[in-house]
Amino acid sequence: MRGPHNIIRLIRTGATLERTGAMNVVLDAFEAPRPLRFIAHALGKPFQWLGYKGDPEMPPATRALTALGPAYIKFGQVLSTRPDVVGNDLAAQLRVLQDKLPPFSRAEAMAEVEKELGQSVDEVFSEFSEPIAAASIAQVHKAKLTSTGEDVAVKVLRPGIERAFRKDVDAFYFAARIVQLFAPGARRLRPMDVIEHFDGVVRGELDLRLESAAASEYAANTKDDEGFWLPPVVWSLSARRVMTLSWADGIPLGENEALDAAGHNRRDLAERVLRLFLLHALRDGYFHADMHQGNLKVAANGDIIAYDYGIMGHIDEYTRRVYAEILFGFIRRDYKRVAEVHFEAGYVPANQDVDEFARALRAVGEPIFGMDASNISMGRLLNYLFEVTERFGMETRTELILLQRTMVVVEGVARSLDPHTNIWEVARPVVEDYIKQSIGPRAALRDFSKTAWVLARFGPRLPRLVENALIAQTQKDEPQTSPLWSAALPAGIGAAAGAALVLLLNALS
Repeated sequence: MRGPHNIIRLIRTGATLERTGAMNVVLDAFEAPRPLRFIAHALGKPFQWLGYKGDPEMPPATRALTALGPAYIKFGQVLSTRPDVVGNDLAAQLRVLQDKLPPFSRAEAMAEVEKELGQSVDEVFSEFSEPIAAASIAQVHKAKLTSTGEDVAVKVLRPGIERAFRKDVDAFYFAARIVQLFAPGARRLRPMDVIEHFDGVVRGELDLRLESAAASEYAANTKDDEGFWLPPVVWSLSARRVMTLSWADGIPLGENEALDAAGHNRRDLAERVLRLFLLHALRDGYFHADMHQGNLKVAANGDIIAYDYGIMGHIDEYTRRVYAEILFGFIRRDYKRVAEVHFEAGYVPANQDVDEFARALRAVGEPIFGMDASNISMGRLLNYLFEVTERFGMETRTELILLQRTMVVVEGVARSLDPHTNIWEVARPVVEDYIKQSIGPRAALRDFSKTAWVLARFGPRLPRLVENALIAQTQKDEPQTSPLWSAALPAGIGAAAGAALVLLLNALS
C-alpha cells in the first residue's frame, strides 16, 4: 500500500497546502532543507487548482488540514502535542484545530450499533437521538435503555473510517520516506517516528474497546477524588466500534455566564481542575491528555465531569518522582537541586557542568517568579526549561512533552475561569504531598520491599542457577567468576532480606 501510487494523494495534499497558504508554514515549522522545499513546491504549485479551498477564516495550517479530511485533522491534533517536532507556533495553531465534521445519518449509526452488538436497536434502546456531536473519527448519540429507562451516550465510529485512515496513513508513510531520502539530517524532523506515533494513536482510537478500558482505569483511579466524576462505561453495550456510557448533564467549562447563573464558584473550579490534573499525573501516573473545555463539564452539584478518553497520558513512577522533584525545586527556587535532579536522572549528559546548568535554570525561574499571579505559568516554565535542557544536550522525552502540552491546556482552562489563579499556590500542596509520600525513608522501604519480593519470587530457581553456574565454571580451563553466580548471590541475599524489610514496613504502617 505504501508504493508510488500514493504520489497522487501527495499531489492533492501539496496542492491544498499551496492553495491555502499553508505550505511554507509547515516547511518552516519542520525546518525543512532546500531539497525538500523544492520537491514539496514541485508537487504542489503546478496542481494548485486541484487543491481544496478550505475555510478562509481559519489560519493556513488548520484551514488546509480541515479541508483535507478526518485523517489530516487527527494528524494535526496529534502534532499539536509535539511542539518538539513542529515548533511552538504551529503547535499553538493546531491546538485550536476544530474537530467538527458533518455527521453521518442516524440510520447508518443504528446499523453500525446493530452489527456490533448483535441486537436490534429497538430491543436495546427505547430512544435513539440524531447525532449530538460529530468528530473526525466518531459521533455521539443520546439514547435511553429499554431495560432501565436510563439515559446513555452512545459513541459510534464513522462507517468505513478504518479503511479511509489506512489509505491516508499509507500516504503519510510514503511521504516520510521521501523526506528521509532528501532530508536525512533535518533537525527535529524525525518523519518516520512522527508517523509511527500518529499511527499508534489512531489505531487505539479506532478500537473503542481500548477507550472503554481507558475510561474504566481512569475511573478506578479517581473514584475517591472529591468534586470529580466520570460517567461509567456500560460494558454490555460496548464493542470495537461502539462505546456506551452513562449520560451526564452539565455546563461546558468554557461557558462562564452559564456557570455564574447556576451559582458555581469559578475560582474554585479553576483551582480544582489544575489540582486534579497534577494529582492524576503525579499520584496515578495516568492522566487525561486532552482536557480542553469541550471535554469538561460542571454538573448541577458542582462536580467536574470529564469526557473523551481517546488520548491518555502515562508516566512511570520513576519519571513522576523526577518531575515532582523538578517542580518542587522550582517552587522553592532551589535551582542547584533542580540541576542535580536532571543529572541524577540522566536527562543531561554527565560531561556538562552542573553549576553552569543551575545558573541557566535560575535564568528560567527568576523572571517567572517576578510576575504577578495572573501571569505565572507552569506551562511557560516547562517550555523554557525544555529550551535550556536542549542546549545542554537533553534528549526529547515524549511523555514529558505530552505532560507539558496538557499542562498548557489545563492552565488555559483555569485562566478562562479565573485569570488571577495563582498556579504555584495551587500546585504547591499537591507536589509537597507527593514528595512526602514518594520520597523519603518510608518510600525507600516500600521500594526495597517490592524489590525483595521480586527476588524472592525467583527463590525456587536459585539452586538451579547456582548449580548451572558451578558446572559452567568447572568446564573452563581457567576458573573465573561466573555472571550467573554473581547474580545468584545478591538474589539470595535480597530474597532473605525481603521478609525483614516487609515486616519493618508493616510495623511502620
